Formats: sequence, C-alpha cells, structure tokens
Amino acid sequence: MTTAPGTGELPSDQSNNNKLNKLRAAVLGANDGIVSVASVVMGVLGATSDHAAIAMAGLAALAAGALSMAVGEYVSVSSQSDAEKADINRQRHLLSADPSGQRDELAREYMKQGVSEATARQVATELSRKDPLRAHLRVHFNPDPNDINNAIHAATASFVAFTVGGLIPFLAMVLSPGSARIPATLIAVGIALFTTGYLSSAVGKTSRPRAILRVMMGGAGAMAITYVIGLLFGTTLH
Repeated sequence: MTTAPGTGELPSDQSNNNKLNKLRAAVLGANDGIVSVASVVMGVLGATSDHAAIAMAGLAALAAGALSMAVGEYVSVSSQSDAEKADINRQRHLLSADPSGQRDELAREYMKQGVSEATARQVATELSRKDPLRAHLRVHFNPDPNDINNAIHAATASFVAFTVGGLIPFLAMVLSPGSARIPATLIAVGIALFTTGYLSSAVGKTSRPRAILRVMMGGAGAMAITYVIGLLFGTTLH
C-alpha cells in the first residue's frame, strides 16, 4: 500500500476522512435544526400562548432553515467543485502540452520536501507512467478527480439533516398540551443536543463531556435569550 504523494496520507485514509467529514456535517446540520427551530418556538411561546401561532412559526422556521441550509450548501459545494474542476482541466492541459517538463516539475516538488534528486526523479517517472494527472493534482492541489463533491447530494444531505433536527423541538412543542409545552420541548431538545454533542465528539475523537456541555449550553442559551425576547415583545404588544 502506498502513500498519497504530497499528503502523507494513505488513499484509504483520505476516503475515511471524506466520510468522517460528511458525517460531521450531518451532525452539525441536525444540531443547527434543533437549536434554530427550538429557539424560534420558544421565542414565540414567550410572546403568545396561541397554539396556531406557535405551530406556524415553528413550521416556517423549519422550512426556511432547511431550505437556507440546502441552498447555502449547494452554492458552497458548487463553487468548490468548479474550482477543483478548473484545476484539473488546467493541469490536464499542461500535461498534454509539455509532459516532460511537467515530469521534471513533479520531481522538483518532491525535492522541495527533502527527497534526493535521484529518488525524486525515479518517483516522478514511475508516477507519470501510471497516472500523471493524479500525481500532479495531489502535489499541487490535492483534489481527487474521481471524488469531486456533488452539490445536489450535499444540498440534499443538509436539507435532510436540518429537517430531522428541527422536527424534534417542533413536534415536542405542537403535540404537547399547553401546560407541558415548555418542559416537553426542553426535555426533547436536551436529549437531542446531548446526542449530537456525543456524536460530534465521537466523530472528531475529542473530549465527550466538553463537546456535550458546549452543545447543550449553546442550545440552552439560545432558547433562553429568544424566550426572554418573546416575553418582552409580547408584553409590549399587550
């Protein structure tokens, strides 16, 4: 098994990193949905006890947030993919116009990393025989021409993650009787935030107590602030 040139990572490591990044993005998207929708419904609940108003505000927050996440992710990934494709096409043109010059350049890049000239030229020659485009891309840009992110897939994943997260406080709020709305929402959100904090720490291999506390404190703070704003706003209206 060989190391990906210029990265110090094995190809399988890069694939695993991509999967972990996608999982991390899904967890964060769900967390955004939980906090955003919970904050909105808590803010509206602070202003009014009208069940229809709370439900409509929660639904609007859920739909707007999920669509915003999807559009933002689509634009971001599309821009990144366009840039990566441009790099690939540019490097493909250079290889077609001057293959020997590009092979020498590849050798020089390895020499900059401390590889002897003889070894660098041997590596550059062997890699150029097998897949010169991939060899140059890994040294200069590190995109994989066979693993360009799909903007539609990324947008869909963000939409689904946010929606799944946002449904938790929304359903807890609208399905609970009046006196139980706040405690039911707080319990549901607390469990959901604990889960996302745990998953994010597991994916990132970081301290679980710290990650869980950070996520739960952030969510609790957001809900408390919007609830107080709702109370103040509701008092002003009345």
